[in-house]
Parts: sequence; structure tokens; C-alpha cells
Amino acid sequence: MSDNIKNIDAETEDTELPLDKNVRLMSPTRMVLRRFFRSKLSIVGLIMVIGLFIFSFVGPLVYTQWGEIELDESGTTEYSVSETTYTVDGQTYTLRQTTEQAIKDNQLAPPSAEHILGTDNEGYDVFVRLMYGGRISLIVSFIAVFLITFFGVIMGGIAGYFGGVIDNIIMRLCDVLICLPGIPILLIISTILDSSEIDAKYRIYLLMIYLTFISWPGTARLVRGQILSLREQEYMVAAEAMGYSTFRKIFKHLVPNVMPQLIVSMSLSLGSMILYEATLSYLNLGVKAPYAAWGTMINIISTNQDVLQNHLLVWVPAGVCIVIAVLGFNFIGDGLRDALDPKARR
Repeated sequence: MSDNIKNIDAETEDTELPLDKNVRLMSPTRMVLRRFFRSKLSIVGLIMVIGLFIFSFVGPLVYTQWGEIELDESGTTEYSVSETTYTVDGQTYTLRQTTEQAIKDNQLAPPSAEHILGTDNEGYDVFVRLMYGGRISLIVSFIAVFLITFFGVIMGGIAGYFGGVIDNIIMRLCDVLICLPGIPILLIISTILDSSEIDAKYRIYLLMIYLTFISWPGTARLVRGQILSLREQEYMVAAEAMGYSTFRKIFKHLVPNVMPQLIVSMSLSLGSMILYEATLSYLNLGVKAPYAAWGTMINIISTNQDVLQNHLLVWVPAGVCIVIAVLGFNFIGDGLRDALDPKARR
């Protein structure tokens, strides 16, 4: 009986299970992409963001009729006459002076073939400023989120890996930066920039550098918490046994395992950063006239009630673009979060 069992085991070991040639193994990247594109909201968000990028960066190359800071001064001319009377040696003389003044009759003009969305209260083309304002908002947001992630990964990786005194110093620094009041300090910096000779177009970039300085602690805490749980895993013990350098262990083995959470955090932070930039511009702390940003275009309603009530095309399109950008990035972030979840079955 035992011999028969041995023979059966031997035959089983020598027999190879047939493999289906039609079965293909799916890589993790392809699986993530498949899950991402299965979500309708993810696709909608992707279309929103791509549409805004095309509108902001390709649009000015196609629609070249007006520039960002180009005024349409094709108005009428008004002449005013002033009289001055004076007496010399008993004789009365009257001096008449004629003044020529240009009237910009295209201010707050309605939509037309020449101006698709009309003009604002200064005579700038709203449609053109909407495209250039998108450039500022999108570029500034991407730069800020990239820098926040870069510094957060470095500081959080070092704090989570070494622990001890280094961890305490970095975390206390994070606590101090988180406690800094954002808006009051921005007001002070904006006042200093007003008195300097820095071009108004580049002021928003300096302000976003400050935002980066006070915003990286959130990413650093996220990375630190993930690394604290990952550094005790078996592959880290193996890397330690093989004598890998500290830099390689942190940025070659630990940080890549945190990237799914970082990607989701970055995509969600982009929407928040666009809102922050729009808020700064609305409060007149960001891009200054005559340059455009979405928040700057909305800022006009704070000082001009007539535009708020009767000229919706001056400020509503900018608000719509902000809403589309924030929703698009949030939809993409939600889709990436579901796609990168290892527990997801579909």
C-alpha cells in the first residue's frame, strides 16, 4: 500500500500542470491604470484638468487678436473747453483752453465677434485674461505642490528613519511652522513687496514660496508615519544585512512604498492650492494689475457693485474655471486613492 502511495506521489511530482497560453499576467502599474479608468469620476476629472491646460496654454497661441495687458482704445474723443478770466491794467481777458480726452467706449462691452466674453471695467478682453489667468493659477499651484512634496519627503524620511533626537527636532520644527498665522504674515510680506521694485507679475511666486515653507510639515508627518511602520519590515532587515547605505534604504526602499499615498495627497493638494492662490489674488495679495489671475478677475466685485449685479461675464467665468479646476483635481485624487488601494478587488 505504501509503495502505491509513493508511486502516485512520484508521478504527481513528475507531472507538470498545463498552463493556459491565453492567460497574461498583469503588472501592478497596468492594474492601477485599469482601476483608475474604470471610475467615471476619474475620467471626468481628467477631462476637466486636460481641458483647462489646453485652454490656458494652447488658447493664447490660437487666439492672438488681443494680448493679456492690451487695452482696446478704439473709443471716441471728447473735447472739453475751460475758460479763465483775468484783468491786466484795467483790461479783462478771457483765456479759453481746449483739452482732448479719449473715451474708452469699450469698457464693460457686451460679448461680440471682437470680444468673445466682452471687456472688463478697464477695457481688457475678458476671454484673453481668462486664459492667461489660468496659466498663472495652474503653474503656481503645481510648483508649490511639488516643492511641498519634495521638502516633506526629505524631512519626513529622515525623521521617520532615524527617530530619536532627530525625529524630535524635525517634529518640533513642524509644530512651530504649523502654528504660524498664514494670512497676517502674507499681509506683511505683501506690504514689503509693494515697497520694492519687484515686477507685479512675479509677486505671487514669492508668496507661494512662503506658503511652501509653512505647508511642508503636513507632508513630512505623512511620510514619517508611513516610514515608522515600514522600517521594521522584512525587506528592510534584508537591506540592513546587505549593508546598503542609509540614503539608499530611505529613498530606494522606503519612500517608493509611500508614493501611492503621496500621489493621492499631491492630487488633492492641487485643488486646495488653486483655491489658496485665488484667495490671495482676491485679497489683492497676489498678482497685481494689469496682469491677470482668476482670483484677480473676481476681485473686481469687491469694489464695484455695478459689475457684480449687471456684468456677470466679467467675473463669473473666472469663478467657473476655479470650480472646474478644484473639482477636476479632487476627482482625480479620489480615483487614484481607490486605484492604489491594495485591498480593492475591482
